Amino acid sequence: MVAPFQGGCLCGAVRYEASSEPITVMECHCRDCQKSTGGPSTVAVLVPRPAFAVTKGTPKGYTVTGDNGGKVTRFFCGDCGSQIYSQPENAPITVVKAGSMDDSSWIRINGALYTSSAQPWAHIDRNLPMFEKMPPMG
Repeated sequence: MVAPFQGGCLCGAVRYEASSEPITVMECHCRDCQKSTGGPSTVAVLVPRPAFAVTKGTPKGYTVTGDNGGKVTRFFCGDCGSQIYSQPENAPITVVKAGSMDDSSWIRINGALYTSSAQPWAHIDRNLPMFEKMPPMG
């Protein structure tokens, strides 16, 4: 069991705790994740929203409209810029950025999202489920 797990930003101004096991862990290749991380993708650790709490600091948020028309707010440290988590308005989840976790060594990726916008040089495990866009939730 990995719950609870903790994490935060690079400078330590923002900290969080997740009290639940992840629902799933996916690698997201959407352009927003590429631009916000500066890399080919982000590793998204999905937890139930009630199981996630910011325990120190106040992250800043940036809201975008997803391809399904719903809003997604990406939270980051206003001091160091570290991406920490995101929350879609139409789903009861928090998407923790694996890179913000204190210990992410236990992570096992379950598949890839938005492979239609993946960079040709990005590594995608073809043995795992792949989705060209976001699959239906529920």
